[in-house]
Amino acid sequence: MDDLDRKLIALLRHDARLPVASLAASLRVSRATVKARIDRLVDTGVILGFTVTLGAQDRSAPVRAVMMVEVEGHRTEAIARRLQGFPEVRALHATNGRWDLVAELETETLADFDRLLSAIRLVDGIAATETSLLLATRKG
Repeated sequence: MDDLDRKLIALLRHDARLPVASLAASLRVSRATVKARIDRLVDTGVILGFTVTLGAQDRSAPVRAVMMVEVEGHRTEAIARRLQGFPEVRALHATNGRWDLVAELETETLADFDRLLSAIRLVDGIAATETSLLLATRKG
């Protein structure tokens, strides 16, 4: 990946709907070059896909949170598979430090959120959790 690829990715991160002609003009290269670069970045797995990012007011679930999870022993993979089974777990990340996993949670109501927390805390092999509600999105 070179400087042109990085600039192209930066433009796509800002607005993935930009036409190839606009990308080419911004980068001062031909449309064919931009198309070939995008195709190569997709084919090699650098770009995994294109998506829609909703504004906070348009998110389907009004209650959002992050949960830090500490796993007992060497059970991280088993716990990760179990957490992935909860539809309210929108993303799951491995991390370092005190916590083993970080889960992004979304529910429709606080009552649903409370039930989800209770269910997750009952998963065998979870040593501790710490959960923070997301109040406002500043970026992303």
